[in-house]
Amino acid sequence: MRTRIAIIGIGPASGPHMQSLQDLRDRVEIISVAGRNPERTRAFGERFGVPTTTDVDAVLQDPRVEAVLVLTPPNAHLEIAERCFAQGKHVLLEKPLEVSMDRAERLVAAGRVAGRRLGVVLQHRFRPGSLRLRQHIVANALGRLQAAFLAVPWWRPQSYYDEPGRGTMRRDGGGVLLTQAIHSLDLFRSLVGVVEVTAAHVTTTTLHRMETEDYVSALVRIGDSGYGTIMATTAAYPGSPERIDIIGQSACAHLVGGGLYISWLDGRTETIETEARTGSGSNIMDFSHEPHRALLTDFLDSLRQDRDPIVCGEEALASQRLVDEILALGKTAVDQ
Repeated sequence: MRTRIAIIGIGPASGPHMQSLQDLRDRVEIISVAGRNPERTRAFGERFGVPTTTDVDAVLQDPRVEAVLVLTPPNAHLEIAERCFAQGKHVLLEKPLEVSMDRAERLVAAGRVAGRRLGVVLQHRFRPGSLRLRQHIVANALGRLQAAFLAVPWWRPQSYYDEPGRGTMRRDGGGVLLTQAIHSLDLFRSLVGVVEVTAAHVTTTTLHRMETEDYVSALVRIGDSGYGTIMATTAAYPGSPERIDIIGQSACAHLVGGGLYISWLDGRTETIETEARTGSGSNIMDFSHEPHRALLTDFLDSLRQDRDPIVCGEEALASQRLVDEILALGKTAVDQ
């Protein structure tokens, strides 16, 4: 039996989701897609061959809909998710959870109280290299982790931030960490276990006019005794793939985009080559939809198996909490 879903929001994030849902058509039936702008919504329906509406209430009250993909800007997530849960529907939510920790925590709690599943779109966990690296870490194949590095050297032109709401606290809740680097930060945290932020620097470079930050660096403690560094920016023209480097007692691992390169001290190596595009430059949707498809597959599996998705609300909360800790410490350092 196919899972009957609805989609709310038809912005740029809807593209890879629609490609993924088309691949999964034997498992999913799209009941309706809701957008605010009548002309854009109608054009979206014609492009993808799906029913559309501008009536969100009708979507939420439709008894056929089992789950809702919420692809709106972050500041609308809480209200829509609460209404979905109240109607007994599961939710798959675009990152981040919400614009603040308070609202994010309320959203996750609402899903638990309602007994509905909540998944969050942090699809970097489903890249082939990420999956393989996690297997090695769980099996302790790298040995005890000594140090780890995360770098997200992306680029966004000023025209990106000139669009209404972009880079603002009111709509997005934050800048490069919460909006762009959250994918890599979530993967990094889930792999190495960030236990403390010890130092941070947060700023907006002269390359952008925006309310929120476009450059962040931080020092962290990982695992039980290791150390790490984090750097994220949207001011690194023309943009390069994000990377995670991990130093273990037995091997060093390098995750570049979705590709994985491991060198063991005994001379063995392992390489997983994959799609090179990561959306790191001015074309923000320049990446493969395959990780989205894998995340959607896990979400559908979770509904049928009555379990949490791999990236559940609590997992997304932990990553957003790390964002908050870095920003708070960095801004305190600047104020001093």
